[in-house]
Amino acid sequence: MKVLFVCMGNICRSPTAEGVFRHRVRAAGLESRIVIDSAGTEEWHAGKAPDRRSSQAAARRGYDLTAQRARQVEAEDFQRFDLILAMDHDNLIRLRAARPEQASAEMDLLLRRYGLGEIVPDPYYGGDEGFEHVLDLLEQAADALLDEIKGRL
Repeated sequence: MKVLFVCMGNICRSPTAEGVFRHRVRAAGLESRIVIDSAGTEEWHAGKAPDRRSSQAAARRGYDLTAQRARQVEAEDFQRFDLILAMDHDNLIRLRAARPEQASAEMDLLLRRYGLGEIVPDPYYGGDEGFEHVLDLLEQAADALLDEIKGRL
């Protein structure tokens, strides 16, 4: 199973989702069966590390984001990944517009898929608490996603 998390710039929400989910997958002993990545719908931050505040909040909970680098979604991602999970409506709209006709990837809003709300809020508008709140939501979503994938494997 191949999962791609997507936000606008790939420096806060989607790399955090990747880090949290990667940790959960490793703890479940499924890292050889699940491929995980993240990307942005925009290329503004391509090649940059996740936002310092995202990395610090993640590290406080035991998640390591240091190896990640931002990248933009590519046309091949729609074939390479089985499931593409957007953080908000704008990103899902951009993904649908960029999706090639022959694409096989299933796309959805991460939180809505698991009944946890609609969107992962942009943490920049919530100060330090915003980054912690995003982590709370992403931990819940990662658990639900892992349960879903275990059911498919």
